[in-house]
Amino acid sequence: MKIEPREYQKEIFEEILRSGNTLVVLPTGLGKTLIAFLLIEQKMKDGKCLFLAPTKPLVKQHLASFLDICEPNQEIVTIVTGEIPKKNRAILYEKQVIFSTPQTIKNDLKTGTFKQPDSVALCIFDEAHRAIGNYAYTFVAESLKETALIVGLTASPGGNNERIKKTLGNLYIQNVQIRSKNDSDVAPYVKDIKINWIETELTPDLMEIKNHLGALIGENARKLASFGFPPPLKSKRLFMALRQRILNHSSNAKYAALVIYGMLLNLLHMQELVETQGPEVLRIYIEKLKQKETKGAKILLKKPGFAAMEAILARSSEEHPKLPILLNLLKANPGKTIVFAQYRDQVALIEAALNKEGIPSRIFLGRKGEYTKKEQEETLAQFREDKFRVLVASTIGEEGLDIPAVDNVVFYEPTPSEIRSIQRRGRAGRFKEGHVYILITKGTRDEYFYWASVNREKRMKNILGRMQKPKSVKTNPTNEPQKKVRTDKTGQSTLDSFL
Repeated sequence: MKIEPREYQKEIFEEILRSGNTLVVLPTGLGKTLIAFLLIEQKMKDGKCLFLAPTKPLVKQHLASFLDICEPNQEIVTIVTGEIPKKNRAILYEKQVIFSTPQTIKNDLKTGTFKQPDSVALCIFDEAHRAIGNYAYTFVAESLKETALIVGLTASPGGNNERIKKTLGNLYIQNVQIRSKNDSDVAPYVKDIKINWIETELTPDLMEIKNHLGALIGENARKLASFGFPPPLKSKRLFMALRQRILNHSSNAKYAALVIYGMLLNLLHMQELVETQGPEVLRIYIEKLKQKETKGAKILLKKPGFAAMEAILARSSEEHPKLPILLNLLKANPGKTIVFAQYRDQVALIEAALNKEGIPSRIFLGRKGEYTKKEQEETLAQFREDKFRVLVASTIGEEGLDIPAVDNVVFYEPTPSEIRSIQRRGRAGRFKEGHVYILITKGTRDEYFYWASVNREKRMKNILGRMQKPKSVKTNPTNEPQKKVRTDKTGQSTLDSFL
């Protein structure tokens, strides 16, 4: 192996060999993958080794790193993806080390194309927090649990006990190995990330539009509650689940309730666009709404309050205040930057505004519509080569793709997901000090989303801290004072500074 593993990487590697199936939780950029490579070098003597990652570009990245760092006999290593015809994949499973996507392995286990699953001695699950629900990781782990050592890698397994337990259960893992940025053996390798919060307020026109939408939301929420389905407006997850509850109801009233639910869904989305994105994205959404043939859309478009909102939108020339803040921020900070925005239309608008101001930028989107895999690869290649300095990305840029480290990361809006927040931040500060800027519109969802992700991260740290075995005490050869570790009531170390 070309790279000498760090002490904490060796410790985690040895603990996995002692304890069996393990979830490795390390801040982004601290070498989870190298631990996986150490395990492959050890376990390939016992059988086949699988390294699974969520996307083909990430699989290719890991394969290239393995070949470069470990310098194995290339005859024993292969990549298997769905792009390879099934008849050609069967022979590839005879190789000793296999890099693949979980969907391909799942399909080939089901069809028998992968003929000897019991020959697998090690299976690495990268981005292991995906192992919930029907995601392919769960099926693969179930198929390999009897013979394979299972190791999950993640920077962010989730912010609640139930999700973390599901991930561990679905991967048949009992052991958790965690390191925080303040652990004494990790701290020397951590690059500082400075987080900056930039607050702003809605313009008068946007506030008036928000109020009209609020009145329409209140009216329809009361109607839906009168049918026996009070809507949980403050939780998107619970609100989305309400639709199934309405569908399962035996009363014929559910059909009228579904119409109102549909109107509420549109109104809540429009309110989010006003608060966190801007008027142009709202205009685009309304035009799409006008193309719909649903009963709810037709009723909504005829509402007096909706017409009043549209009138303001038509006469207003105001932009969301975040956009000029972003432009000024990028002019003042000339380093390589990723700007994350939730919605594709907003990504395109930001890119256009940046280029108009002379800031070389490109969009980076998921493969949907006209944006192709080839465009993805070309964009990332040009970003690595410094052909432009700002990548404006949708959620596809948060994980699972080989995006280079940057000087600055900008959240155009906070995300309520602790996993996505950690993934976004992790793009900065990998090799040198980085900066994260979070744009927050006061009195809107932005504030709620920001604090939701903060609180979920705190819960995640505490849950994982209780799960990890206490590290063995080592002697202090330098006789320097030992750093105190705060403990919880069980005597185990807590992870207040995990990220």
